[in-house]
Amino acid sequence: MSGFEEAARERVRRARARLQAARETRDAFEEAQAAEELEDALRMARDHGVATGGDGR
Repeated sequence: MSGFEEAARERVRRARARLQAARETRDAFEEAQAAEELEDALRMARDHGVATGGDGR
């Protein structure tokens, strides 16, 4: 696995964890920011052919 792929997967993992934490604390503002970060991370990974697991992308 290349360094780029590893970094992209880690970014997605962190974004998913941040979103989950925001949902658990019912922080709407943080949830919105985390969702946006996750969308961006997934889009970047998809655009570069990096599989992120779990969501079919």
